[in-house]
Amino acid sequence: MVADPGKEPGMRIIALDVHRSFAQMAILEKGKIRDAGRIDLERSRLLQFATKLKPDDEIVIEATGNTSAIVRLLSPFVGRVVIANPILVRAIAWAKVKTDKIDAAVLAKLHASGFLPEVWMPDEETETRRRVIAERTQLVAQMTRLKNRIHSVLHANLIPPYKGSLFSKRGKVRHSWIGSSESWN
Repeated sequence: MVADPGKEPGMRIIALDVHRSFAQMAILEKGKIRDAGRIDLERSRLLQFATKLKPDDEIVIEATGNTSAIVRLLSPFVGRVVIANPILVRAIAWAKVKTDKIDAAVLAKLHASGFLPEVWMPDEETETRRRVIAERTQLVAQMTRLKNRIHSVLHANLIPPYKGSLFSKRGKVRHSWIGSSESWN
């Protein structure tokens, strides 16, 4: 039996040990923990599972690659979704015997006892901004690689370096002959 300090007596803690294609579930209710089986991590299955949740339930999951998708699907159905720091959870709950069922139970017990190390999850706007910045960074890096490649090809073909910016309007006009086949002979 696990004490439930600070948690409402009727509240359930549902812990999900998340993997790539499934999650192992454990439910802590009225101080008792029970195995709740596995759930496939498909959108329709999660939404079907979500309809069985109560507004005062709390979901506990470790931070993984698909955590944000799971949180977004389940948040409207429960009181709170808690994301655990997987590195710190492993440090706290070190065990010789490690199974998915045990991991899910440990998550629920740590949350109930107030010892679960939580992580913050950005909202959708922040995630979108991060994605845009990452894509822009990748595009700038790709453009730089291409420009360096062009400089390399020009150098390899003994074409003298342009004093200004090769990729400005003036530089493009100056080197517009590069594309013609007779310029290489």
